Amino acid sequence: MTAKIAFWISVSWVGYVYVGYPAGLWLLGSIRRRRFACSEDSLPTVSVLVSARNEEKDIGWKVRDTLNCDYPPEKIEMLVASDASDDGTDDVLRSIADPRFRFVQNPRRMGKNLTLNRLTEMATGEVLFFTDANSHIPADCFRKMTAHFADPKVGCVTGWERAEEEGADPGMSAGGGAYLGYEATINSLESALGSVLVCDGSVFCMRKSLFAPVQPDLANDLELPLRIGAQGYAVLYEPQAYSTEKNTSSPSEEFNRRRRICGQGILGFWRLRQQLTGLRAWQFISRKLMRWLATIPMTVALITSATLASNRFFLVLFILQACFYIAALLGWFLVSVMKKSSRLLALPFYFMLVNLSAVTGIVEACLGRRFAVWEIPTLSRGREETQ
Repeated sequence: MTAKIAFWISVSWVGYVYVGYPAGLWLLGSIRRRRFACSEDSLPTVSVLVSARNEEKDIGWKVRDTLNCDYPPEKIEMLVASDASDDGTDDVLRSIADPRFRFVQNPRRMGKNLTLNRLTEMATGEVLFFTDANSHIPADCFRKMTAHFADPKVGCVTGWERAEEEGADPGMSAGGGAYLGYEATINSLESALGSVLVCDGSVFCMRKSLFAPVQPDLANDLELPLRIGAQGYAVLYEPQAYSTEKNTSSPSEEFNRRRRICGQGILGFWRLRQQLTGLRAWQFISRKLMRWLATIPMTVALITSATLASNRFFLVLFILQACFYIAALLGWFLVSVMKKSSRLLALPFYFMLVNLSAVTGIVEACLGRRFAVWEIPTLSRGREETQ
């Protein structure tokens, strides 16, 4: 009986995380959906901020694309800081001659957040726009996102990350694309409540008047929306604003990236727990904490169904779980060892990669590891610039 209870609690946990929470958001949104004014005639001044570390392959086209975007030229500026880069990043940035562009060089490595704090002090725009050096964003992205600031109740707006398909590894891109699509759906449901929990670090913006210096070892796309939401401002999602990045085709690089994100995440939510009340506390527990720890109930469900396998029903469930994990293992073997891909195996492989990296990051954060600085995933760099 104890094994059965443990099994059904574990299954309910996983089911709630991936199905129950979105369903709850949808139901709540249908009851108390919030409406906000939106006008593309609202054109606040914008400061685009980029912290770059060894981005020689991408920073040139990134600056050109940004300054040539579909936004009044006199209302946009771009500030880029090189965080003690030791490749050709600084040379590329020094060669850019545009009065709307400013280049700052860190003589010693400070990390992304301290660098962004420095850039924010120099920014003159009403809106701060955060993006990454290797992220392509559509030319009309600035208009789409700043339109929401026509409503004074809106404090922050995020877009979403879209996986680049061309030249990408099918195994990694299929799994990553499904994951990003699921996250975009959650953002849309949360936005109906005016309460997107976290932003996408490659494409989000906020009112400069609400900015407070971010901590060096937390993720700025987590800390800022949490603080803004706690002040009573809406945090929204704009589905027509997205970034496109070249996916890494290395499972180890993706694992390390996800591990860092979750390690920063659990640390950030602990430090900022006073900012999490009511709706946003429920969002954190459901969308983040329970999902990050989902490996635990998944393991319990596998073990308990094996112990109950004398019952044909539980035997079938055990076999189904075993097939899923074998498929994930085969997906890893194909990508990592054989250097081949299978879209059929991509989803279970990527699902397990995300879950294992999450619990690893949490354990490391609890043991004292911090991620104030890190190395960029090199396999996601070097995309050709748009024409």
